[in-house]
Amino acid sequence: MGWKGILGFDHGIMQAPLGPDISGPELVAAVANAGAIGLLRAPDWECPEYVREMIRKTRTLTDKPFGIGVVMAFPHEENLKVILEEKVAVLQLYWGEVSEELVCRAHCAGVKVVPQVGTVEAAKKALNAGVDALVVQGREAGGHEGLIALLPRVVDIVGERDVPVIAAGGIVDARGYVAALALGARGVSMGTRFLATDESYAHPLYKRKLVEYDETEYTDIFGRARWPKAPQRALLTPFFSEWRSLAENEDETNQPVIGRSTIHGVEKEIRRFAGTVPNRTTTGDIESMAMYAGQGVGLIKEILPAGEVVRRLVREAQLLIQQKFQES
Repeated sequence: MGWKGILGFDHGIMQAPLGPDISGPELVAAVANAGAIGLLRAPDWECPEYVREMIRKTRTLTDKPFGIGVVMAFPHEENLKVILEEKVAVLQLYWGEVSEELVCRAHCAGVKVVPQVGTVEAAKKALNAGVDALVVQGREAGGHEGLIALLPRVVDIVGERDVPVIAAGGIVDARGYVAALALGARGVSMGTRFLATDESYAHPLYKRKLVEYDETEYTDIFGRARWPKAPQRALLTPFFSEWRSLAENEDETNQPVIGRSTIHGVEKEIRRFAGTVPNRTTTGDIESMAMYAGQGVGLIKEILPAGEVVRRLVREAQLLIQQKFQES
């Protein structure tokens, strides 16, 4: 069944690369140690030596394989060189097309390439480039189409090829995992559930709100200047409720500074409506910062160790399949 491993890992469970630095070495190592696929998040600017350090720090915390996510919309060529030199297990790519040439470079370094796609068209292109697996993102995580409609179509396109399809969007528990397996996925990628873990680098207040709040909304009010046309799901916090209909011509550039943060070793000012979520180092008006979360946030009732999230998911999925779907 689908809880058997994919891509050489024990389990078909992937921890999504949480930006800008929320999935750091501690979280990734904890996920890797539990036999799942942990992904660091590369910085959105070129800093190859920092990337090398981050990968090596993770290796001091686990001897298991892990990967890293790169946003292709930002400068990444130098970072990529280091990632391939360091031979991480998985290179996860999003916001950009994956070329055959890039896949070849990765394969030469022994690195598997796993792009995230939100349409059937993008899935076809990625398959033609020779990728090793596909993360299919439904609208629940910000894709274009609902997961239940999109996932089986991508599975059908993959057909007989040994390219695992990994479902992403709104999955936080064993029921979502089993539903994804039923639709033909061989694994699941979870962001919000791993955000709400002990080891995630998110600010404690942000984690608390993930447990407290049930509702999210798809919005583009955060980070318009830095990353246009990249809407996200955000928690319906009082700040967000007050500003959710921000005028189209407004963005973060002329807004007041509401806090400070150290992100991937760099000191940053955070302006109101910046798309930066608060990490452990963030100070200032945390309540007024972006707090992204997927549609499954209402099912998250506690902050858990990341390894426990993986173990629970596997155990409960097996149980669910035995109880509900196997003949007695």
